[in-house]
Amino acid sequence: MNPENCPVVLVHGWKSHPGVWKRLAGRLEERGIPAWRFDHSGMRDESAPAVAAALQGYIGRMREESRYPGAVDVVCHSMGTLAARYLFELVDGTAREEHVRHLIGIGPPNNGSSMAELFNDPVHGQDIIRLLAGTFVPRSYRPAEDGIVQDLRPGSSVMAALRAAGPRDDIRYRVIMSANRTETTGFFPLFDGKTWVFTPDGTWQTTYAGDGIIPHADSHLPGAGYDILPLDPGMLHGEPETYCHLRLPGNPEVIERILEYLTEPATRPQGVFPVRGEREQE
Repeated sequence: MNPENCPVVLVHGWKSHPGVWKRLAGRLEERGIPAWRFDHSGMRDESAPAVAAALQGYIGRMREESRYPGAVDVVCHSMGTLAARYLFELVDGTAREEHVRHLIGIGPPNNGSSMAELFNDPVHGQDIIRLLAGTFVPRSYRPAEDGIVQDLRPGSSVMAALRAAGPRDDIRYRVIMSANRTETTGFFPLFDGKTWVFTPDGTWQTTYAGDGIIPHADSHLPGAGYDILPLDPGMLHGEPETYCHLRLPGNPEVIERILEYLTEPATRPQGVFPVRGEREQE
């Protein structure tokens, strides 16, 4: 192990698997950076706190096996960010025994997931589930039986606890999002290139400021640095679908940005999320 490189803990998202990290893990290993791929694919109907506990156990085992006591970097996709934040900000928020340098969330639902709320909506829910069946959700999906999705709803007790705890001041937070800057239908055809967003007043809107599943409003985390990709909107004219939520972990531009942060910690993000109520930077 290169002592100058922190191991990177990779946390996949909801109903996903560690295989989404194949490209990133390969690039990390080329640089001598250990890639610890946490697998919670067998915990699909459990709670976010249960996944967080499993993540803590996994990191502990990897530390023992590698005899590495130092800081780690953590890269998460989607709901994986929720589990990681629950571990570091709530379970370990006071003791701070888990030493983390970066926490990088790709399309993270830091304020809860509009999509999770949409699945449970009495008007739109079943139509959305039928539309996404076989693509983003299993066929015959029942959100009420899915503990993680219930925890992802903006009004859940898990989200309330995270909001109360807030980010840790000893962790550098980075958020990587994508946007359909060219308003291209092929970005996420099932929603005509848009992303559903649950507004603070309890109504529904659709926006191009999202990755098809997670709108930017869901990813807002006060004080966290953020990047909105692609930096060049022309990239969306070729293969726009590579910037949608499901494909972000393997997107080349996303991977390059992650590597910049991990190998050059002083790399400046495109912007920094303001505190709620202040003017958003875009």
